[in-house]
Amino acid sequence: MRLTLIAAVVSTALLAACGNPHTPRGNENAAHIVKQSSKHHAPPMAAKVADFDSAAMGTFARMNPAAANAATKRSDHAVAEYAAPMVMPMAAPQEHIRQPENTERYADTPANPVQAVAQSPVSTFGVDVDTGSYANVRRFLNDGQLPPKGAVRVEEIVNYFDYDYATPKNGAPFAVHIDTADSPWQPNAKLVRIAIKAKEMTQQALPPANLVFLVDVSGSMSSADKLPLVKQTLRLLTERLRPQDKVTLITYASGEKLVLPPTSGNQKAQILAAINQLQAGGPTAGEQAIQMAYREAEKSFIKGGINRILLATDGDFNVGITRFETLRDMVAEKRKHGISLTTLGFGTDNYNEHLMEQLADAGDGNYSYIDNRNEAKKVLQRQLSSTLAIVAQDVKVQVEFNPATVKEYRLVGYENRVMKQEDFNNDRVDSGDIGAGHTVTAFYEIIPAGKQGWLDNSRYAAAPKAEGSLKEYGFVKLRYKNPNQSQSQLISQPIAASSVPLAQASADFRFAVAAASYAQALQGGQYNGKMTWADIAALAKSAAKPDEYGLRAEFLELVDTAKSLSAKPKAE
Repeated sequence: MRLTLIAAVVSTALLAACGNPHTPRGNENAAHIVKQSSKHHAPPMAAKVADFDSAAMGTFARMNPAAANAATKRSDHAVAEYAAPMVMPMAAPQEHIRQPENTERYADTPANPVQAVAQSPVSTFGVDVDTGSYANVRRFLNDGQLPPKGAVRVEEIVNYFDYDYATPKNGAPFAVHIDTADSPWQPNAKLVRIAIKAKEMTQQALPPANLVFLVDVSGSMSSADKLPLVKQTLRLLTERLRPQDKVTLITYASGEKLVLPPTSGNQKAQILAAINQLQAGGPTAGEQAIQMAYREAEKSFIKGGINRILLATDGDFNVGITRFETLRDMVAEKRKHGISLTTLGFGTDNYNEHLMEQLADAGDGNYSYIDNRNEAKKVLQRQLSSTLAIVAQDVKVQVEFNPATVKEYRLVGYENRVMKQEDFNNDRVDSGDIGAGHTVTAFYEIIPAGKQGWLDNSRYAAAPKAEGSLKEYGFVKLRYKNPNQSQSQLISQPIAASSVPLAQASADFRFAVAAASYAQALQGGQYNGKMTWADIAALAKSAAKPDEYGLRAEFLELVDTAKSLSAKPKAE
C-alpha cells in the first residue's frame, strides 16, 4: 500500500512540476545568493528519502487532502521500514556523493566610506542590538569554511559580548559613555567609542508577556539543526514563563495551523506537549501564517505588557509572498499596533539571513541566529529581559565632528543603519530599539587635524579655516522615545580631544576592538592596516577576563580557526 502510494505521488508530482514549474524567489536586487559546495551537511540517504516523501506529499495533499492526511499518519513507520534497506546497496564513497547546492542569501553591503570633515562633518545612524551575525559566522568557521562577506556585520559581532559599562542613574533608560584610544589599524588614527548601557530589569520584574510562537514546519526544516533545535529553544523559553504570561503556538508549511491557543505560562505541560509534537513536511508558505500570528497577538493583546511574535525559521519562504520588500513592508505596518517581531534563524544551505535580519529591524524586534543549545540559552534564558523588554525605542545617534581637531572619520559597521542627517530630528522615522540590560558599542575611527589619513590633500581647494574648540573632537547627540511614546527625548555630550594608548585602555575597550578587527579581517581586512590574525588574538587575550560564560575564550578559538582557514589556498 505504501509503495503504491509513493508511486502515485511521484507521478502526480512530476506532472505538476512539468505543468507548473516553480522557482523560489529571493530579493535579487538587495540580497546576494551564496553558491558554494556544502561540505558540512551531506544528508544520509534515509534523510533524502524523508525529504522526497515530504515534497511529494506536499503536492499530493493539495490535490487530495483527505487521502494525504490518512497517509501521513503512517509515514514515520513507513520511512523507518523502507529507508534502511534502500541505503545499503546505494552506499558510495563520500567524494562521489553530489552535494546540495548552497543558496543562502545575504545582503551585499559595502563598508562605510571615509569622510572628510570639511565636506561632511555630520554622521547619523540608528542603534543595533542584533547579534545574529556572530553566531552565524561561528557556524561557518566550525564547519571549516570562511563565511561570505555579507554574513559579517561588524556591529553585531562587537555587540555579541557582555561589557561592564556603568548603569544609568536618575531613572534614565540608558547611560552613554564616550572615550578615545589609539587605533591599531591606521597610523595617526584614534578610535572613539560610544558605549550605551540600558537599565537592568530582572525577569520577574518584566511586564506580562503575550508571546506568539510562529514556527516553520516545512520540509526544509527537517534537518537536525532546524526544527529539532527550534523545539529545544522553545522548551528553554517555556521554562521561564510565569503565570501572567500567555503563549500561542502557530505552525506553517503548506498551510497555517493554530496548534495551541493562548495558554497561561503556568500550564507548562500543555505548552511543552504542543511543542514536542511538531513535525516537518511540505512547502513553505509564510504569508498567511505571519498574518495569522499578528491576528492572534492582537486578540490577546496586553496593554502595557510585552506583545511579541517569535518567528523561528530558516527564512526560506517559497509560497505566497516571497518578495523581501513585500514581507518587510507588511511587518513594518503591523508594528504600529504595538506588536513587535523577533526572528530566530536556524539551519544551513538554504538560510535566508537577509530576510531574517531585515524583518526583525522592520518589526521593532531583534534578530538572533541559533546554532546550538548554548546560544538558545543565551538568547532566551540569560538575556530574556533584553530580548523581550524594550526600555528605549527609535534610538538614533548623531555625531558632529569638529574640523578644528578632526580631519577625517569613518563609522565602523552599522552600514545598514546609516540614516540621513535630517532623519535624526524626525520622530516619524523608525530606528533601533534597546532592551533591558542591553549594551551597545559603536566605534568611529578618526584622523586628527594636521595628520595624514586615508585621503590625499586637495590640489586646488585650500583647507577650510578651522574654527571651534580645540578641547573637543566632536559632539554626540542621541534621540530616543520612551516605550509607547511618540515624542523623542534628546541627550548630548562632547567628545573630549584626548586619548590613551590602546594598551592603557580598559579591558572592555580592547576586547571590543579585537572583535571589530576580527570582523573586518573576515570581510577582507580593507581597514585593518597591518594588523594580523596573531595581533588580533594577542589583543583579545589581553582582555579575555572576566569570562563567566566562556564567550571570550570561545572567541579566541574562532580567531585561531579563521587564521588557519585564511591561510589555505583558494579553490580554483
